[in-house]
Amino acid sequence: MILEMKVPSPGESIKEVEIATWLVKDGDYVEKDQAIAEVDSDKATLELPAEMSGVITLKAEEGDTVAVGAVVCLIDTDAAKPAGDAPAAPAAEAPKAEAPKAEAPKAAPAQAPAATSYAAGTPSPAARKILDEKNIAPAAVSGTGKGGRITKDDAVNAVPSMGTPTGGSRGTERTKLSMLRRKVAERLVSAKNETAMLTTFNEVNMTPINQIRNEYKDAFKAKHGGLGLGFMSFFTKAVTRALQLYPDVNSMMDGDYKIAYDFADISIAVSGPKGLMVPVVRNAELLTFRGIEAEIKRLALRARDGQITVDDMTGGTFTITNGGVFGSMLSTPIINPPQSGILGMHNIIERPIAVNGKVEIHPMMYVALSYDHRIIDGRESVGFLVAVKEALENPVELLMNGDAKRALEL
Repeated sequence: MILEMKVPSPGESIKEVEIATWLVKDGDYVEKDQAIAEVDSDKATLELPAEMSGVITLKAEEGDTVAVGAVVCLIDTDAAKPAGDAPAAPAAEAPKAEAPKAEAPKAAPAQAPAATSYAAGTPSPAARKILDEKNIAPAAVSGTGKGGRITKDDAVNAVPSMGTPTGGSRGTERTKLSMLRRKVAERLVSAKNETAMLTTFNEVNMTPINQIRNEYKDAFKAKHGGLGLGFMSFFTKAVTRALQLYPDVNSMMDGDYKIAYDFADISIAVSGPKGLMVPVVRNAELLTFRGIEAEIKRLALRARDGQITVDDMTGGTFTITNGGVFGSMLSTPIINPPQSGILGMHNIIERPIAVNGKVEIHPMMYVALSYDHRIIDGRESVGFLVAVKEALENPVELLMNGDAKRALEL
């Protein structure tokens, strides 16, 4: 029996995926539930498992965009499993090695239309538009079309002049962006163009948090199975408290309406092997320090291992991003639409500050809140960031109800 394997739906809003990598070759014998391909959606990279055992025939190439429900491969379930794995593969691949030789004569005729004609160096309308966008003159492009005409492919592959070389390596590489990266780019540009985004800044004295971590981090790790007491739990707690004080920051625009939420689903921006991932910590306002640290660790490991799912990244009412782990001192984070606000953390640097009329050295962090001014006014945005600062500088009273050990479940 020939089984048609179709692309399953990764999520409700996803209509197409891209074949990122085939993990098997055409003609290979595959076992049921064996991962045969990695597919990219606009939200995550997922593995495609074989539905049955048998010999596989690929129906799509790497890089192809296919609709959800489309057939991407066939599995012959009646085929017998080969007795020896090693000899079969080279024998099957041997004829393929001859294939390029058969195509070699075609390369020569492609260069044949060298005779000049009225079309030589003239771009097609589509090619001219692409060249204009790249600011490349048609005279700098060699046309491969009929009579030397510049085709759309010529324009797409054309690169601007990099000046006169003076020696050294000057290699270039052109690679297609993954569907996830293209979607991230689209959303970032959309956020810049479709929101009235502003950023307000403040600074936080991290001494009180450092003192708590230094005093309790070892006991916290021992009590909670190796779980670390990091900065993210403090910032998440401070954000959920501030969102309750300034609910407009925890809302979204929907046409002429505002949607307000009485819960805080906090999106945490993390860098994964496939690019930026933003998994969501659900109902963060109800979680303890231990609960937040455990959930962030779980999501970060799934993102790092490429096991993050669409559901893990769906939703979110507010985002926290930490550029400080890469050494960023100050930045203006971009809103994660349709959310209305994002908090940017940065690196911690010891700086002199005035404390009670005296100059002291303290670990300081700049924080930034980017917000959509269409729905959040200056009073709310500044007040929100000040509330975050106050909670971080007085965590025992404002985040731990005056009892650090009980808050940390020690």
